[in-house]
Amino acid sequence: MPDPTPETLLVSTEASVTTITLNRPDALNALNATMRGELLAALRAALRDPETRAVVLTGAGRGFCSGADLRGGSGEREFRRVLRDEYHPIVELLRSMPKPVVASVNGVAAGAGMSLALAADLVVAASEARFVPAFHRIALVPDSGLTRTLVRAMGRHRAFEVLLGERSLGAEEARDLGLVAAVVPADELPATTHALAERLASGPTRTIGWTKRLLNAAEDADLGTSLEAEAALQEVAGRSADHAEGVAAFAEKRDPSFGGR
Repeated sequence: MPDPTPETLLVSTEASVTTITLNRPDALNALNATMRGELLAALRAALRDPETRAVVLTGAGRGFCSGADLRGGSGEREFRRVLRDEYHPIVELLRSMPKPVVASVNGVAAGAGMSLALAADLVVAASEARFVPAFHRIALVPDSGLTRTLVRAMGRHRAFEVLLGERSLGAEEARDLGLVAAVVPADELPATTHALAERLASGPTRTIGWTKRLLNAAEDADLGTSLEAEAALQEVAGRSADHAEGVAAFAEKRDPSFGGR
């Protein structure tokens, strides 16, 4: 696991769920260079940790993440380098990690914070959470995968209106658009998110990872490519211990006990 005392994160593991909390509440958890480095390290540690079978990403205080730290100095303005070296590896790891990742959005998710939240596999939001593109307000283009995410979720014209309409998406509208899985009262958000993550963590972890790979590939693949990828991974899944357990549990009319293997 990562450094037990990172400057900008809180990291804990319970019931096979690793929770990573962005912890700069006074700055609405803005992503400075230190946080980006520590977040990538924490995600890599969760990837390697055999005890971690699901990841929750959330924010401390009243916000999830307000995006890039605009007070971070001249280094933050080396846009291509910062995006390629620091943001892109985080987004790519969230998307490719063969373990489920749940974003628990407790408040505003703005700019790259919105990109970060929507890179998760599932998003659970507090009823007062808001998703704010924000890039246009400072004459920047969306980054960290946000254009791709929104176009695939809602189509080009709706994505244009959201990105350039200088407005935010409330939690319920984001749910209606397919970006959020569930909206709950703020005081129920941690328990609801952790229960969902525990359920995923108790599932067939390798199969979940393979399904995630197929979903990522299917976004751009033609039908034939998707069919072949499904067939190839089904052959692998069919030889797993969890598959054998699932079949046995079905025959014995009991709940399966998956070991993630």
